[in-house]
Amino acid sequence: MSSNGYDAEVADNEAYDASLFEEDDAALAEGGIKAVGDKRIIPFMKIEKPMAILSIILVLVSIGALFINGLNLGLDFTGGVSADVEYEQPVEQVEVISSLENAGFDDAVVQYLGGTTELLVRLPPQSDNVEGLNDSLKQALDLPNNEATISSVNIIGSQVGSEVYVSSLIAIATALGMMMLYVGVRFQFKLAIGALLALVHDAIVTLGVFALFQFPFDLTVLAAILALIGYSLNDTIVVYDRIRENFRRVRDASPVQIVNLSLTETLRRTIMTISTVLVVVLAMLFLGGAGLFWFSVAFFIGLIAGTYSSTYISSSIPLAMGLSRDDFVVKIKPEFQEEVVSFNDPKSFED
Repeated sequence: MSSNGYDAEVADNEAYDASLFEEDDAALAEGGIKAVGDKRIIPFMKIEKPMAILSIILVLVSIGALFINGLNLGLDFTGGVSADVEYEQPVEQVEVISSLENAGFDDAVVQYLGGTTELLVRLPPQSDNVEGLNDSLKQALDLPNNEATISSVNIIGSQVGSEVYVSSLIAIATALGMMMLYVGVRFQFKLAIGALLALVHDAIVTLGVFALFQFPFDLTVLAAILALIGYSLNDTIVVYDRIRENFRRVRDASPVQIVNLSLTETLRRTIMTISTVLVVVLAMLFLGGAGLFWFSVAFFIGLIAGTYSSTYISSSIPLAMGLSRDDFVVKIKPEFQEEVVSFNDPKSFED
């Protein structure tokens, strides 16, 4: 190859490297990047502070609602009466609840058990004993041309409900702790702190909405919060994996630019994931019946909170803690570095 041809090839390679990471002053001022490999970069971190203020307000309001109003605990936590009922013909839940209300049993919860003829009826604590309660329930549950058979009646004490409530809090705390440990080992401690605060944010906001509007909080809602923690972390892990990859492969970029690049690259996947999950949640909300209603409400609220927390909170916190390329580049330990030896020939100094 001629010298001119070689120089031309080197010039082309330098031009390609320069175009791989183009940036201009206006984009840098906004905290974003103009283009990387002809890809437009969305400056997510441009509105980092407004989103942080919004999150702080939501958390404070949620904590205030939890302290002032408290959770409207369901029968799983307060105790009450549980009865297994079987009808001769299929029955609607609304019919059973209406019949119980007419007989003086308010705040009843009715769920299907496998089919439309077998139901689980839950009631607040009652003053009657088991035998008297069994007779009065039988009369209240019998519908026109559709007789009910009560197979069992269980009375759950308030102490058992309190134990379940404490166990649920331990379950949430354990889940958050294990998630933080996983992210810390798998990625980096600064990212683990960001992921933990994002998950805590999602759980507190969801609980705050239930306390603010006094929605019933039972085991199905607790299951939704635990499922939400897992889902939100999954979305955060995808972003973190791309952040780590970009810190290693992209040079001469600030941490804010790397985060913007990573969020832009994962945006399409985030939208597709949220859309599919949202379709399922809305289907359960409107078609799942009373048994899945509050589960769906809790997951819907948490889904909205988790969408922006995985984009802003989980990414902003590590940046505030000084996240940089040094956190992801493996450094060679001194004992594995090659020793540099210089040799000076004494005879060379004799002349």
